[in-house]
Amino acid sequence: QVQLVESGGGLVQAGGSLRLSCAASGRTFSLLGMGWFRQAPGKEREFVAAISWSGGSTYYADSVKGRFTISRDNAKNTVYLQMNSLKPEDTAVYYCAASTLRVVVTTAQADYWGPGTQVTVSS
Repeated sequence: QVQLVESGGGLVQAGGSLRLSCAASGRTFSLLGMGWFRQAPGKEREFVAAISWSGGSTYYADSVKGRFTISRDNAKNTVYLQMNSLKPEDTAVYYCAASTLRVVVTTAQADYWGPGTQVTVSS
């Protein structure tokens, strides 16, 4: 059993930045692969970024590569998503995901989900 809670979403203008946080509890955080996904209205939930148990490996969707950075602090049981150069198409509900696998890059691999946090990018 793992509980995930996202924070840091909000409204930002195009070109701006936000940092999302996901706090985890319930089991050893260092043994959880972590990821971020997002879902826009009327669309399927899609992969954004992922990070391995120790933080040694990261993965990004092509749409965010070079703009977003995922990181984790195992001492704080927290994973972050730094989002820079935001675009209107980044508008979505962002979800934190956890897996007992080393990394989670698909929705099918996720064992746990947070409730989501809204990110809105205005033009």
